[in-house]
Amino acid sequence: MIPKTYLAQHKLQLISVSCMIACWAFLSIWLQSTSLPTPVLVWDAFSRELSSGELLHHCMWTMYRVVIAFVLAMSIGVALGLIFGLNIRCNQFFDVWLITLLNMPALVIIILCYLWIGLSEVSAITAVALNKIPNITVVVREGTRALDQKLMQMAQVFRLPMRLILWRIILPQLTPYFVASARSGLALIWKIVLVVELLGRSNGVGFQLHLAFQMFDVPSILVYSLTFIGFIWLVELVVIKPWDRRANEWRGQHAY
Repeated sequence: MIPKTYLAQHKLQLISVSCMIACWAFLSIWLQSTSLPTPVLVWDAFSRELSSGELLHHCMWTMYRVVIAFVLAMSIGVALGLIFGLNIRCNQFFDVWLITLLNMPALVIIILCYLWIGLSEVSAITAVALNKIPNITVVVREGTRALDQKLMQMAQVFRLPMRLILWRIILPQLTPYFVASARSGLALIWKIVLVVELLGRSNGVGFQLHLAFQMFDVPSILVYSLTFIGFIWLVELVVIKPWDRRANEWRGQHAY
């Protein structure tokens, strides 16, 4: 059963989802095309894949790669963003590297990682992380540049240790930037993971989408796509949104 409080808080979103499904059903019935199956056909395909165990198996493999690449990209990106934002010389030196990686096509990085490292989990996760690290670095760097200099000066006057400055002054101000990086990172990483799986893995949602494409199996394509989007929505609701809400509450309390 869905709690009544949840229904009340997300009433508009539930109505929006219902309208989306209704539009999908109308178009599929009106067009009468195999390229756009009805929600009923997709549900039947979902039940079939779920009962066989294939759906959860491949979704878990994709989620595993997403989580590892996400943690790796966030850790490295946040660290580099802090360094570049606080150290002008370091930022000037590595700025060319950062711009190069930002403009390098994701497909090129994936192919190079497979050629240099081999068709392995290490190369797959490395390729995904390398595609996202520059974006996270830029967001955190700009957030670091926007730090309240009065608070930093106060910390210097009172000769606070660097550990205390980092945990009590810098990180709280950067929390909204971390949330923005995490949200955009999660959305981008899972899409890149699908390409990685399509090109060089024998399991995962991307691999299944490739098989379904070869068989012109549109219901299976929609099943795997929508199921994994559901996983990402779950992460958004359970982890990202509460974190975002807490970050904004902190800023609101300190704005007065």
